Amino acid sequence: MGVVASAPAKVILFGEHFVVYGEPAIVLAIDKRAYAKAEIREDKRLFLRSQNLNLAGFFDNGNFKVEEGNPKEARIKLEPLKCAVEKVLEMAKEKVGLNIEVNSTVPVAAGLGSSAAVASAVAAAVGALLNVKMSRENVFRIAFEAEKIMHGTPSGVDPAISTFGGTLLFQMDTGFKPIDVKMDIPLVIGNTGVERSTRVQVAKVRSLRDKYPQIIESMMHTAREIVLRAVEALKGGDLETLGELMTINHALLYGLGVSDESLEWLINAARKAGALGVKLTGAGGGGCMIAIANTDRLEKVLEAVQRAGGNAFIARKTDEGVRIEPS
Repeated sequence: MGVVASAPAKVILFGEHFVVYGEPAIVLAIDKRAYAKAEIREDKRLFLRSQNLNLAGFFDNGNFKVEEGNPKEARIKLEPLKCAVEKVLEMAKEKVGLNIEVNSTVPVAAGLGSSAAVASAVAAAVGALLNVKMSRENVFRIAFEAEKIMHGTPSGVDPAISTFGGTLLFQMDTGFKPIDVKMDIPLVIGNTGVERSTRVQVAKVRSLRDKYPQIIESMMHTAREIVLRAVEALKGGDLETLGELMTINHALLYGLGVSDESLEWLINAARKAGALGVKLTGAGGGGCMIAIANTDRLEKVLEAVQRAGGNAFIARKTDEGVRIEPS
């Protein structure tokens, strides 16, 4: 008998990059999910497969044997999931073999938090399979550990949103605060298809900050002000103000040098099609852009982004975080 768990992807509505320096960011869980199925094996080995990445292999006493895909890539991409599984096994005080199959509807390496959603789903599925009493807090911590293997020093935003769902205000020193959002937030997400490294983009901003500390400092201050205004707009159901603030936020990110041609192409198309606000989401340098629009313009914006070469879809916020799927 297997157990399937799922966890949502996310978009950063406001504050990416600035969040690294202690400024607040707003993160939203969206209705695209990653799924993980866990089953007990007869032997003591751990078998992991990612359907999306076409990667699979066995972990056995510290050794890795590839079954599908490039051995080096398979090990790097599957290692964080092994970490998540091992943390749950420690909690269960059990040594069992497991088959873990991962399947995600979330584009990979696009800044939508696919790796964290997968890690949260894996932790929840293994926990449920082994009857471990896992709080959401446990799932979050385990997914966070897995993310450290993947990204070095992640902020914790991705595992938090994929575990808890909803809309979160995040700040390095104070952690997460849920924002009570009653309104629907209709988004068009456009994927440039350009894979990018978060580390490279973060390093780019850091060197700019070292070079022009006063200038970047005032941009940080502006970014904070945008987030605080956006929290009010979200609580008040004011889509128009939200859109304007997104556009200003994007201008700041553009100024930091983290947008690129592939993103600008899609962003301009969405603006021309009547979006209320458009910006890149995540690290930039490729990846995804998001546009917010009134429901009657949503399809038009979607088509415009697709025509401009983006792989685009409509998404909405979801309040549901990690969950066990009915069998």
